[in-house]
Amino acid sequence: MNIDLSQYEGVIFDMDGTLIDTMPAHLDAWETTATEFGFPYDRDWIHGLGGKPSPAIAREISIRYGVELDYQAVANFKMTTFSSLEEQGNVIRHTFDVLKKVHGNKKLALGTGSQRHNAIRLLEERDLMAYFDSIVTASDVVNFKPCPDTFVQAAQNMGLEPASCVVFEDTELGKQAAHAAKMDCILVLADGFELRPFTG
Repeated sequence: MNIDLSQYEGVIFDMDGTLIDTMPAHLDAWETTATEFGFPYDRDWIHGLGGKPSPAIAREISIRYGVELDYQAVANFKMTTFSSLEEQGNVIRHTFDVLKKVHGNKKLALGTGSQRHNAIRLLEERDLMAYFDSIVTASDVVNFKPCPDTFVQAAQNMGLEPASCVVFEDTELGKQAAHAAKMDCILVLADGFELRPFTG
């Protein structure tokens, strides 16, 4: 489970599915939302959009299925449904172990597709806020993953060049965003990690 981070000055963690196991709850909330608004539900496809904020996912749904949706209304319902769920996910142990190991030795940031109020609540409830020098959410950028903005902003907030940072992510979309930011990416798997270097 060991991974060498010695060459990096900064480490950026995605949140949903990377640091906190929220994805099952998010997917359940999307299933309820699909029923409420009458659009098809494809769990695997929705999972592949992990990293996008809810209004952007609603837009993708509208395009894919040719249905007219009020993106913000769909997003608000989904986020309210998610917040009402009793179980929203625990920390992912092997990622948290890395976070604890590098804390105090590297600059640390969180880069998430969740809205700021949601991200802060989840972090505070799990006593994770104090680990991070910077937190960048969907509320803080114009262009979302797979665009590089989230991770570039995180690096800037830490006073670092993007090339000196590495990103922990759990989705292909997140990996694309890391590489677009010219950063190496470490994919978080169920049983460990896999380095996906930026090759230029």
